[in-house]
Amino acid sequence: MIRIMTQSDFQRFWPTFKAVIEQQETYAFDPDMSQQAAYALWCEKVDCAYVMVEGDEILGSYYLKANAMGPSNHICNCGYMVTTQARGKGVARTLCEHSQNEAKARGYLAMQFNSVVASNQVAVQLWQRLGYQIIGTIPKAYRHPRLGFTDSHIMYKWLD
Repeated sequence: MIRIMTQSDFQRFWPTFKAVIEQQETYAFDPDMSQQAAYALWCEKVDCAYVMVEGDEILGSYYLKANAMGPSNHICNCGYMVTTQARGKGVARTLCEHSQNEAKARGYLAMQFNSVVASNQVAVQLWQRLGYQIIGTIPKAYRHPRLGFTDSHIMYKWLD
């Protein structure tokens, strides 16, 4: 089941969020971000945030927001995180498909991912299977803790 994320949901999701940003392998978020700042970023400064649950277990979450303002506000941006125990089970695919439907329902015509770390091949390949194209690559845009400077892709999909 996928539903709007509550503050209580985020508190339960916080260990996953914190682990992801501390690993510094996929998100350009401050690894020392507080739970309060993370909640504001993921749930308050966005159009909406959703959580995928199975029984009492949180499997993953995403946010949806405008990627830009004014004449470019028809393009949205999303971020996704999946719990360690739910990885490899289709959760990210399900969340992405849900986010595309939600984006269209909110009037967005396209979705853009501004920085998909190139070394995150699982995500790059999934987004490509779902119809996203790499429209640009930013050389050495991400400081990966093991790989050093790594490229990031800008990925885009027209939704309509």
